[in-house]
Amino acid sequence: MAKIKIKLVRSKIGKTQKQKRTIEALGFKKVGQIIEKEDTPQIRGMIQKVSHMVEVIE
Repeated sequence: MAKIKIKLVRSKIGKTQKQKRTIEALGFKKVGQIIEKEDTPQIRGMIQKVSHMVEVIE
């Protein structure tokens, strides 16, 4: 399966608890961090929920 790179570009301070948990579930610890995940529908859904905070590098 293909891999995608995701970068956290905005802080989770002041966001809803659901958005904070989604960011943590993706594996982010700090702003500017880039992680690599499998390109699955579940991961794409999580990215869509916090699309204003993350950037996808394909």
